[in-house]
Amino acid sequence: MAKLFWQSLLAVPAALGAAVAVSGSAIAAEAAAPQVSNFDQDSVQLAQITSVSELTDVLPSDWAFQALQSLVENYGCIQGYPDRTFRGQRSLTRFEFAAGLNSCLDVIATLIAQSGINPDDLATIRRLQEEFQAELATLRGRVDALEAETATLRAQQFSTTTKLRGQADFNLVTPIDTVAGESSTSFAGRARLNFDSSFTGNDRLRIRLQGGDGNAVVPLGGLANAGGANYDITIDDFYYSFPIGSRLTVTAAARGLSGDDWVTSTIVPFDGPSVADAGGPQFYDFGGSSSNGAGVGLSFALTDNIVLDAGYTASNPGGAITPTVGIFAAADQSYIAQLSFLSDGFLDAAVAYQHSDGVGIGLPGSTDTFAGLLNLDFGGFFVAGHGAYTTFTGGNDFSWTAGVGFNNFLAEGTQLGVYGGQLPTTGAENPFIIEGYYEIPFNQFLTITPAVIYGDVNSGLAGADDTGFWGALRATFRF
Repeated sequence: MAKLFWQSLLAVPAALGAAVAVSGSAIAAEAAAPQVSNFDQDSVQLAQITSVSELTDVLPSDWAFQALQSLVENYGCIQGYPDRTFRGQRSLTRFEFAAGLNSCLDVIATLIAQSGINPDDLATIRRLQEEFQAELATLRGRVDALEAETATLRAQQFSTTTKLRGQADFNLVTPIDTVAGESSTSFAGRARLNFDSSFTGNDRLRIRLQGGDGNAVVPLGGLANAGGANYDITIDDFYYSFPIGSRLTVTAAARGLSGDDWVTSTIVPFDGPSVADAGGPQFYDFGGSSSNGAGVGLSFALTDNIVLDAGYTASNPGGAITPTVGIFAAADQSYIAQLSFLSDGFLDAAVAYQHSDGVGIGLPGSTDTFAGLLNLDFGGFFVAGHGAYTTFTGGNDFSWTAGVGFNNFLAEGTQLGVYGGQLPTTGAENPFIIEGYYEIPFNQFLTITPAVIYGDVNSGLAGADDTGFWGALRATFRF
């Protein structure tokens, strides 16, 4: 009989441990997902388990297998679902916890009734209670504090569906060898606030507020993270993206999407880390529709590695589409299609076609661009580039970039890259650019990127200095 009593004592800490673990999980789950779906509790009828082998989703390799085996076979106080699953990776509801705890307490009560308790055993229990009184009080206090914090978060949360993310870019640029119009050290700044909302968990409604001022390296396409004037706040992005099935994603945009905004990847790793905008293949922007228009895009995953993207943007010069003009009669329109192979390994490649009416952005006429993009990742370093052939009224043009980069150079998370190429133009000669940059993430919030930029504008003007040399330093804050 004494053996049964001590078995009951062994079951007590197991039940208490389960209670603490489930309480913590429940509090964490409530903090992460304050909206809980309603469901019929009567439809879940838990079944008593007599052997751990009856649970079809519990394997001997699971880290808690021995604990479950002991509770099932020694104490018989574990219940499963009617389909003989335990669902150990899923959060526990309070009803399920109450049912499981009640089962264990019934076993404890039975063991105590069968064994009886003598005065010495009661004294031992009281001594253990007194010995661990401080620990139990601390644990109770921590649980109370978590409940209070959860209640505060619920009361003060910004939104149950929207997350606010921000980015601020500071660019300091010094011309070393100047071109016309850029002879002094300059500063360019840009700030963004993204309001990202999701209503199903897989969709996204984005409204981006942006303000900025200044630019540099303008004859070579400007800076990547610059834009705006006088820090006037505008709605830079306004679109809704949602999946249809498991492979098709549709995006409807009121503003902000054109060119490479419609594609899953621009392939070349210079796009993003580079300080000059030329690091992102500029054929996407050359002849492309103004981004202040409406549009629609599709992204279809043909396989796990092959993606077909397509997008259409329409805009009137300097304004939005109006009923007097209509979307498909807009003077400034563009559309793009790109087929990408994304391996997450050695080879990433894509072919793209882009058409633009061109009238609204000052080009002599419509443009048609055919491009190929390639990235070869060798692990420690990569080789990447692109080529683009464009035809337009009165001529044609070929632009390209190529370069090499080293990931985790001298420190984890960094990227050292050097690329060069000829930028697209409607003139006689293509501007030429070379940039070397070193992206250094100091932490999850701050990234510093020093860069050196050289360019030959090829203006062809008599007496003009066509070449420029710039030193640049960019600081990016993400929050």
